[in-house]
Formats: sequence, structure tokens, C-alpha cells
Amino acid sequence: MSTATTTLTTQEVANRLVSLCREGKFVDAVQELYAPHVVSIEPEGGHGPSRVEGFDHVINKSIEFGKSLEQVHSMAISDPVVADAFFSVGMHMDIDMAGVGRTQMEEVCVYEVKDGKIVRDQFFYSPMPMPSQN
Repeated sequence: MSTATTTLTTQEVANRLVSLCREGKFVDAVQELYAPHVVSIEPEGGHGPSRVEGFDHVINKSIEFGKSLEQVHSMAISDPVVADAFFSVGMHMDIDMAGVGRTQMEEVCVYEVKDGKIVRDQFFYSPMPMPSQN
């Protein structure tokens, strides 16, 4: 019997990510689907560092984002659009964020898959205004 594991296709990774995210399991998605050497990119002024490298740093970014959510009023995630080793999803969230309050957030998320794991993600959205620290 072969003990080789089957590498997920880009479509399978995309479908699984969307499924987990629709359940609000963002950290689980990172744990299951991301490569050890992943790179994650946010817009300048976004809700996290603009570039994070490595699995541990990306998982910590996801955990910190989850901690900043005080309430999720609604969330919608599109079906994935897949092309070659890439896929994208649209996301809309109506959320209360610590230090920001209630806000609507829309973003396009783009992922690159290699050997059945996400090796890069990049998020495109207009950064939320942050309250002054005076």
C-alpha cells in the first residue's frame, strides 16, 4: 500500500479555504492550507503589518485580527475564481473592530498555490480610518 499523500489542486485548496472562512475558521484555514514559507501582504495602512513572512507570523496575524473583532454582524465570501496556480475571492464584512467601531469592509483576496499549499496571499482593500492616539 502506498502512503503517499495526494496534493490538492488549486481548485480544491480554493474550495476548502472558502468553506472554512464562511464558517469563520480563519485560523483553521491557515493551519490546514498554508505552506511553512508563506508570504502575506496587506495594503499600507491596513489592519496589520504590510508584509509578513513565515507560517508562524501569518498565523499570529490571523489570531490578532480575530482578537480585534468585537462582533461580526454579517460576512459574505464569494465563490473562488481559479486560474492556473492562483485564485481570488471577494469578501464583505460588517464588523465591530476594537478601536474603530462598526465598519463595513470589502476586499479582494488573491492566493497563490504551490504543491497543494498557499504560498502567498495578498489582500486589496481601502484601509479603515484609525482613531487618533491623542
